[in-house]
Amino acid sequence: MNKISRPITILMADDDEDDRLLARDALTESRVLNTLHCVEDGQALLQYLRGQGKYSDKSAYPTPSLILLDLNMPIMDGREALREIKADPSLRSIPVVILTTSKEEEDMLRGYDLGAASYITKPVNFEGLVELMKALGRYWVEFVELPSHDRA
Repeated sequence: MNKISRPITILMADDDEDDRLLARDALTESRVLNTLHCVEDGQALLQYLRGQGKYSDKSAYPTPSLILLDLNMPIMDGREALREIKADPSLRSIPVVILTTSKEEEDMLRGYDLGAASYITKPVNFEGLVELMKALGRYWVEFVELPSHDRA
């Protein structure tokens, strides 16, 4: 494939600090050159995406090319956040990959109904997470054409 891959900004919404740290380490270990930003809940995710509050500096908090979304978070869970993202014309084009521990068929069906691009169950170990980050990086950077989100 001759396409030149460019680094993308990934925004991960997950309330589990260990999962966020593991994802960051796995991304580094996978040698996929992407920037990872993290938030702890759906409310912070929407504030980041809308450039509100502490996320108002778009150079520090750029619009992501991809969102990794956990379903089970406090304040606003991933399902509610996904519904709001896909209802907002300025955000709905950002692909959302649900990355969760839930293996419930209902969660999967609902996630796709709400507009998720993919539904992935979190790997149980670090090696699995590294492989997942490599696969995500290759797929979303090398194969998928993502729209530019260089809006102010």
